[in-house]
Amino acid sequence: MEADLEKGSRVEAEVREEVGRGQIEDDGIEDDTLSVLTLTGPSGDTPFDLERFLRKAMRQVEKAEHIEHRELGVYFKDLRVTGLGATASHQPTVGSMLSPAAQLDAINALRHPEIRTIIEDFEGVVRPGEMLLVLGSPGSGCTTLLKTLTNQTSGYHSVSGDVHFSSITPDRLERHYRGDVQYCPEDDIHFPTLTVGETLLFAAKTRTPSNRLEGQKREEFERHYVKILLNVFGLDKVAETKVGDAYIRGISGGQKKRVSLAEVLATRCRVASWDGATKGLDASTALEFIQTLRIATDAARMTTIVSIYQAGESLYELFDKVCVIYQGKMAYFGPIRKARDYFIEMGYEPANRQTTADFLVAVTDPNGRIPRSIPPAHPVPRTATEFATYFKNHALSEDNRADMEDFYSEHVGNVEKMAAYKKSVVLEHADHVREDSPFTLSLPMQARALMLRRYQILRGQFAAVLIDMFAFVVQAILNGTIFFRLKNTTASFYSRGGVLFFAILFSALTSMSEIPALFAQRAIVLRHFQAAMYHPFADSIALTLVDVPVTLVTLTLFSILLYFLVGLQESAGHFFIFFLFVVTMSLTMKAWTRAVTSVFKSAAPAQTIAGAMVLVLTLYTGYMIPQPSMIGALRWITYINPLKYAFEALVTNELHTMDAQCISLIPSGPGYENVSLTNQVCTVVGSQPGQSTVSGAVYADLSYGYSYSHLWRNFGIACAFGIAFLFSYLTLTEFNTRESASANVTWFKRGSKTSPIDRKNDVDDGEKRPSSSIASTANVPASEPKAESELPAAQVMSDIFSWQHLEYVVPLADGSQRKLLDNISGYVAPGKLTALMGESGAGKTTLLNVLAERTDVGVIRGDRFVNGHHLPADFGAQTGYCQQQDTHLPTQTVREALLFSAKMRQPASVSIAEKEAYVERCLELCGLSAHGDAVVGTLNVEMRKRTTIAVELVAKPRLLLFLDEPTSGLDSQSAWAIVSFLRELADKAGQAILCTIHQPSGELFEVFDRLLLLKVGGKTVYFGDLGYHSATMVQYFEKNGARPCGSEENPAEYILQVIGAGATAQADRDWHEVWKNSPEASIVQEEIERIHAEGRQRGAVQTALKSEFATSWSYQVSTLVQRDVEAHWRDPTYITAKLALNIVAGLLIGFTFFKAKDSIQGTQNKLFAIFIATIVTVPLAQQLQVPFIDMRSLYEARERPSRMYSWTALITSQVLVEIPWNILGSSLFYLCWYWTVGFDSTPERAGYVYLVLGVLLPLYYTTIGQAVAALSSNVQIAALLFNLLFSFVTVFNGVLQPFRALGWWKWMYHVSPYTYLIEGLLSAAIGRKDISCASVEVVTLPPPTGLSCQSYLQSYMDNSGGYLVDSGSATECHFCPYRTTDQFLYSSFNIEYSHRWRDVGIFVGFIAINTIGIFVLSYLVRYRKGSVIASLKKLLQGRKSST
Repeated sequence: MEADLEKGSRVEAEVREEVGRGQIEDDGIEDDTLSVLTLTGPSGDTPFDLERFLRKAMRQVEKAEHIEHRELGVYFKDLRVTGLGATASHQPTVGSMLSPAAQLDAINALRHPEIRTIIEDFEGVVRPGEMLLVLGSPGSGCTTLLKTLTNQTSGYHSVSGDVHFSSITPDRLERHYRGDVQYCPEDDIHFPTLTVGETLLFAAKTRTPSNRLEGQKREEFERHYVKILLNVFGLDKVAETKVGDAYIRGISGGQKKRVSLAEVLATRCRVASWDGATKGLDASTALEFIQTLRIATDAARMTTIVSIYQAGESLYELFDKVCVIYQGKMAYFGPIRKARDYFIEMGYEPANRQTTADFLVAVTDPNGRIPRSIPPAHPVPRTATEFATYFKNHALSEDNRADMEDFYSEHVGNVEKMAAYKKSVVLEHADHVREDSPFTLSLPMQARALMLRRYQILRGQFAAVLIDMFAFVVQAILNGTIFFRLKNTTASFYSRGGVLFFAILFSALTSMSEIPALFAQRAIVLRHFQAAMYHPFADSIALTLVDVPVTLVTLTLFSILLYFLVGLQESAGHFFIFFLFVVTMSLTMKAWTRAVTSVFKSAAPAQTIAGAMVLVLTLYTGYMIPQPSMIGALRWITYINPLKYAFEALVTNELHTMDAQCISLIPSGPGYENVSLTNQVCTVVGSQPGQSTVSGAVYADLSYGYSYSHLWRNFGIACAFGIAFLFSYLTLTEFNTRESASANVTWFKRGSKTSPIDRKNDVDDGEKRPSSSIASTANVPASEPKAESELPAAQVMSDIFSWQHLEYVVPLADGSQRKLLDNISGYVAPGKLTALMGESGAGKTTLLNVLAERTDVGVIRGDRFVNGHHLPADFGAQTGYCQQQDTHLPTQTVREALLFSAKMRQPASVSIAEKEAYVERCLELCGLSAHGDAVVGTLNVEMRKRTTIAVELVAKPRLLLFLDEPTSGLDSQSAWAIVSFLRELADKAGQAILCTIHQPSGELFEVFDRLLLLKVGGKTVYFGDLGYHSATMVQYFEKNGARPCGSEENPAEYILQVIGAGATAQADRDWHEVWKNSPEASIVQEEIERIHAEGRQRGAVQTALKSEFATSWSYQVSTLVQRDVEAHWRDPTYITAKLALNIVAGLLIGFTFFKAKDSIQGTQNKLFAIFIATIVTVPLAQQLQVPFIDMRSLYEARERPSRMYSWTALITSQVLVEIPWNILGSSLFYLCWYWTVGFDSTPERAGYVYLVLGVLLPLYYTTIGQAVAALSSNVQIAALLFNLLFSFVTVFNGVLQPFRALGWWKWMYHVSPYTYLIEGLLSAAIGRKDISCASVEVVTLPPPTGLSCQSYLQSYMDNSGGYLVDSGSATECHFCPYRTTDQFLYSSFNIEYSHRWRDVGIFVGFIAINTIGIFVLSYLVRYRKGSVIASLKKLLQGRKSST
C-alpha cells in the first residue's frame, strides 16, 4: 500500500509541476480550416488552443489500430415521467403529530400516494456532436428531462416511453455502460479536504483506458489529461488548494463549480447533461465553459445536454438545438436558429433587447410573455397543453420526427453497432475486468486508487486526526491517573473492572462520531458509482484498510498509557491480550457503526438508532449489571453483544492469575486484635474462611459468571462479529447507497385562510420550485407593478450615501495582509438603482459588507458619509440589507417574518395595528399576498428572495437598501421580476438601492441607473451612469481602446470580456489604471465633493433611535419567546426525538434493572440505574445545542447587524423556551423509570427524586448544554467540547471510582456537580433501607471454640454493621457485611442521607453558574468587540516581537 501511496503522490507532484509551467506543449501541426476557439494559457505568453489539441488527439486515435472510437446519441419518444407526493400541504406541528386524524391521513397517504406527471409527451433526438439547450422556468421539468436523458431515473415513480442510447437500451446501458452517460447536478459536492488537483486526478485515474496511444503510460495519460483540464478551466493556480466547504476554507464558489464541470469531463463520458451549468459563474466564465463544451462536443463527438437559467445571446448561439419546457410539456424542440421565429409566428414577441433564451422562457410565463401587437390568424396558444399541441401540428415537429426516424433506422437495433460499441468498451478495460462490467478498472486497482484518495483525505484533515488521537491520549491519562497504580488488593477488583469496561467502551462511543462524515460523503460516492468510477463497497474497503494503521497508532498510545498508569497485570502476555482485544473491539465497533449507518437514508435516524443501540450494548456488557442479575426476558441481549465477549475476556485475563490481599476481614478492629485467621473471612465474593487472599478467577466466576477458559473462544466470537459487521457494511454500501428522495412541498400554516396551492406541474425529486407564476396562480401576479397609491407610505428620501477612497485590508493566517478593496469611491442617490458588478473574487460582497458596516475583522480606511456627515450611530437601523443567502427562521410564515421585523425595528410608539397594516401593504407590494401564510423554509428561490426584501422594507429603511446577488439562482423571468420590483421601489418610493448582480441579461441591465464595476483586487474599473441602452458606459470603454460593442451584444457581458474577466481570459490593458487617469474619475470625485458640500449645509442626519434598539428589553424577550415557542411547536421532529429519547431510555433502563432486589448487588443495580439515568443527559444536551446555534447564526447573520434586538434577549428566550420541554421530557422519563426499577413509592422519596431528576436536572443540562454551545462555533465543536467536559463530571462523581480511591483527584470530586446530583438521588431513593444479602453475598466463617456466632461478632456488628443470618449457630457463622444501605453507600461511595437537601442547594448553585456562563461566554466569545482569542494572539505576537 505504501508503494501505491508514494506512486500516487509522485504523479500528483508531477501534475502540479507541469501545471505550474502553464503550457501544454504542441509539436506544431497544420492548422485546420475550421474556425478555432482559443483559451489563453495561464502563462499569458501564447494561447492554449484546445480545439487544435483535441483534433490532433482524435487523429492519433483514429490511426491507432488498438483504439476503437465510440459515440452515443439519445433518442426518446412518448417520454413520460411521474413522481410521488403533493406540492403543497399544511405545516406539521407537534399537535398534528399527536392528532389521530392527522396520523390516519399520513398512513393513508403512504398507502395511496399521489402520483403526479412531471413531464409527458417528449420526443426528439440528440446526435453525437450536438449540443441541446434545455430551457424552462424552475419547476417546469428541466432537471427531470436531463436526468432521464442520462438514465438517472431511479428516484422517480415511473418512466414510460421509448428511450434509446444509439443501439443500446437504458437497462443495458445501466448494467454495462453507465460510465459513458453522466449527469452533473447543480450542487457542487466534493471531498472538502482534497485539493483541486487530487480531485481531478482521481476522476481521471478511475476512467483511464488500458488502450492508450503507443508508449503512453497510465500515469502519463492521467497527468496529461488533468493538466489540460486545469488549464482549460483556469484552475491551475488553485491546483494545490483544498476544495473546501462551509467549515473548511477552500476555493471560491465559482471555482468549485468549475471543478464539478472538469470532473465530469475527466471521466471521458460520451453523453453528459449539465444541470444549472453556469450557476455561480460570472458571464465571461460561463461563456468560456460553454465554448469548452462546444469544442469537446465537436472534436470528441460527445452528446451534450445543458440547462441554463440565464443564458446570454453569445452563449445561446453555441448550441445546436433547444428544448423549451412549459409546465412539463414540450413547447418546442428543434434548431436554435428557428426557435425565436417559431414563437413570434405563434403569436408572441420579444421585449426590447431581450435575449433569445430569455424570450423562450418568457413565453412560458403568462406574466412575462408579450402578445404580438398584430395577432396571427390562428388562435394563440396560452396553456401548456395548447403549446404542446401547437408544436405537434407544426412543420418543425415533422422535421423533428423525420430526424428521429432517420436516427432510429440507423442505430436502434443495429447489432453491428452494438458489437462495435462493446468492443470499444472492452478494449478500455484493465486486466481481470469482466467484459460486461461498467467499470474500467479492476477491483484491486479501484481499491488502490481509493486507498490513495482516503490517505489524501486524512492528510487534508490531519488536524482532525490529531485531535482524535489527542482525545484518546487525554482520556487514557485522565483515567490512568484516576485509577493510578492499583494495588493488589480486593478493593481493586471493582476498579479494575471499571478500567477494562472503559477501555472497550470508549472506542465504541467515539466510533459514532463518524456518522455525519459517512453521510456527507454518500452523495459523492453515489455520483461516482453512477459514473462507473468504482464500486461503493471498494470505497468502504479502502476506508477500512486505511483506517487500520491510524487506529493502531492511536490505540497503541491509548493502551500503553492506560495500562501502565493503572498498573494492570504487568506481564507481556497480559498486556498483549489486553491490546489485542481493545484493537479488535475498536475495529469491530467501527464496522458496526458503519453498518448501522449504511442501513439508513439520512443521518438523523441513524444517529438516533445508533445512540439507542450503544446504550443497550453498554447496559448489557455485564459491568453495570452482571449477567446473573439480569432478568431472563432480556438476558439474551448479552449473547448478541460483542462488548460482552470482550469484557469477559479482559476481566478473566486480568484476574485469573491474581490472588488479591483482602483489606476487609470479618471480624477485625477493636477487640479482635488477637483473633486467628482461621476465624476470619474476607467480605469479598469468592473468599474462603481462613484465607487472607481472594482468587481473582473465583471472584470473576461468582460475580460475573466469567471463565478464563472462554478467552480465546470469545476472541473468535469477537472476530466473527467484526467480520459479520464488515460484510454487512460492504453489502449495504453497495446496494443501499442512494439517498432518500424528498418531494419539494410548500407548507402553509394550519388554520390559515389561504388554502395550500396545488399545481400539478410542480415537480419533486430534484426539480427546483416554480417561479413567479406561483403568485399568478392565486391571481396575484408576482411581477405586476402596483399602482403608486398602493405603495407603503414612506418618508421622502433626500439623503445621499457616499464613500471616498475606501480601502479594506484583512490579516491572513501566516501573518501577512491582503488588500481586498483598493481606493474605491462612489455614491448612491435616492430614487436611483446602482449595480455593483465584477467577476468572481472582485470584492463585490466585501464592498457591500464594508459599506453596510457588517465587517468584524480587518482594517477599513477611507470615508463613508451621509450628506457629507459621518454616519449616524444607528446607521444599521436606518438601512436595509438583503443577503444573498436569504437567511430566515424556516418555521415562520412569510407574514410572521415580516411582522416580527416590523415589531422589532419600527419604533415602539407605532401601534401593533399600524405595524400589521404596514405588513399587509408590503406583502401586496412584494407580490406575496398569496403566500402570506406559507412557511418560509419551504418557499421557492424567488419567493424567498421576495421575502428577504419585504423583511427589510417593513423596517422602513430611510437611507439605503443593500442587496447582495438578488438574482442568483433564479431563472430569467424571476430575475426580471425581482429587478423590476427594485426599479419600482426606486421610482415610486424614492428608495436608494445598491445591488450586486452576477449574470444580467441586456434588458435586465438596462433597468439600472448607474454601475460600479470592479476587477479582481477590489479595484474600480468604472463608476458612472449607464445611459440609454448603456450608451454612456459603452462609449467610455470604446473611447479608451476597447473593441466596439455589437448592436445585439449584451453590454454587461461586453464589459466583463473587455476587462479580462473569466477563468482564463486576459485584458490588453490595465483598466483600473485607465479609470484612475480618466476625466470620468475626476468628475466622480468632484460630484462627491459637491454632494458633501450641499449636504453639510443641510445638517447631519439625525439618529432615529434614542437607544441602541427600537424596543425595550422586556418587549424583545416576550416577542422572542413567542417566536421560539412557535418554532419549537412547528418542529415535531425535534420535540418528538426529545420526548421519545426520554421515554425509550426510561423504559430500557427501568426494565434492565427491573424490580431490583434489596441485596448488595440489587442495591448496586439501583445505584447504576440512577447513574445511567444521569448519562442520558448527554444526547439530550447535544440535541438542544443544534437549535441554539442555528438561532444564534440567524441572529448574527441578519438580525444583529440590523439592530433588531439585544443578544441578551435572544439568550434569555432560548433558555426560557427550552426548559418546559426538557422538564416534560424528564418527567416522562421519571414515570417510565422510577417504579419500573422498584424504588420506594413513599411521597417524600418519590417527590424528592422527581424534584431533582424531573425538574432540576433538566435545568442543569439545558444551561450547561447552552453554555458549551455559546463557547462553540458550530455543532460539531459543541459536541466534542461537551463530551470532554461531561467525561470529567461523570468520572469524578464517585461512582466509577469510589471517593476513597481517587487519590490526588479528590478535589475534582468536590467541584463536580454530578457528585451532589448522584448523592442526592441515591440517598433519597435507596438511603435508610435494610439490605438482605443474597446467598452468594453471605460469607461463612467458624467462631472460636466456645463462642456462639452472636457473641463472637456482636462487637464487630456494633462498630461496622452487618448482620448474622443465623445468630444462634456456634459452629458456622453466616454473615452479611451490610445491614443498611446507608452503611453500603457511605463505606463504598461516601454518600450520606443527611446531605440530600444540602445537595439540592449546591446543585441549584451550579445551575445558576451555568446560566451566568451562557451570557458571559457569549459576550466574551461572540459579542465582545475584539475576541478574547484575537487579544491573546496580539499579546503573544507582541511578546515574540519584543524578544
